[in-house]
Amino acid sequence: MPFWINMIVAIVAFGISALTGIFLIPLLKKIHFGQTIYEKGPAWHKDKQGTPIMGGFMFIIGSAIAAAVGYALYRWHIMRIGYVPDMTQLYKLLAGFGFAILNAGIGFIDDYIKAVKKQNLGLRPKQKLIMQFIFSAAFLYVLYLLGDTYTDIYFPVIGYVDFGIFYYPIMVLYLIFLTNAVNLTDGIDGLCGSVTIVAGLSFVMLCAAMGEWEYSIFSMALAGGCLGFLIWNLHPAKVFMGDTGSMFLGGSVCAIGFAMHQHIILAIVAIVYIIEALSVVIQVTYFKITKGKRLFKMSPIHHHFEMCGFSEYKIVICFSAAALIAGVAANLIYNFT
Repeated sequence: MPFWINMIVAIVAFGISALTGIFLIPLLKKIHFGQTIYEKGPAWHKDKQGTPIMGGFMFIIGSAIAAAVGYALYRWHIMRIGYVPDMTQLYKLLAGFGFAILNAGIGFIDDYIKAVKKQNLGLRPKQKLIMQFIFSAAFLYVLYLLGDTYTDIYFPVIGYVDFGIFYYPIMVLYLIFLTNAVNLTDGIDGLCGSVTIVAGLSFVMLCAAMGEWEYSIFSMALAGGCLGFLIWNLHPAKVFMGDTGSMFLGGSVCAIGFAMHQHIILAIVAIVYIIEALSVVIQVTYFKITKGKRLFKMSPIHHHFEMCGFSEYKIVICFSAAALIAGVAANLIYNFT
């Protein structure tokens, strides 16, 4: 696939996402869909009280349109040179996007409850987990129907390990964990969007190397959409992506990794998200074991760095740099193993 298609995808996603903010942000303010700041968060976050949420619709719309444009161009290109498009790959792309949208739906319900009740509770964890379990199992089933019947996982150096029937329950838990990990990364202005831009570009290279052209287009659309969103979300943020946006990004990241059937490579690319989630697990576990002591000043870990004096810009730059190193490592590992 020629690179110019991905460039057009990035430009379209960026433009639509950025321009959507001109209309969406005033609308969200008008209907009073603003953020209620959690009382136990950093004190300086109270200045963000009332900032509109659900800004994730900006990159959801932008990436969806851009991916459609990119796929149309890709299909035109391959038919022009005499190739017949593989419809299974299109169905796999639609399955991944559908999984992302379903997760965005969970986030939207959560955001709506927060906005209406003016509190940060949203959906109960049990309610969210039940929906995520159903959607994750359905996604894996659709991939199975589309030909991904393999139950093995490739480990660099070790090779393929077949998990048999245990593959599916493990992968459901993996999907739920990683989707929520991306959600947890959305805690300061510009962080989740910036890290996802880097992850998206890493996936573009990986998908191209694996011949997953449709998902290469989707990955570029995701990166471009997030870049357009950052115009409005960098500190001081004029809008937050909300759970609507972060759950969509989580679903998208998972969908791309599973489309490649590269679970360990996915974990490497997503290492920043994973560290964010593990910091919460470690904090809670340590708190219970020590009966009230804390290992971090606050979790997820980006808040720990905030309370250590790091500015939001510095955290975004450092975490994005870590994501870039992880993305380069993932590409090197794939290409040399």
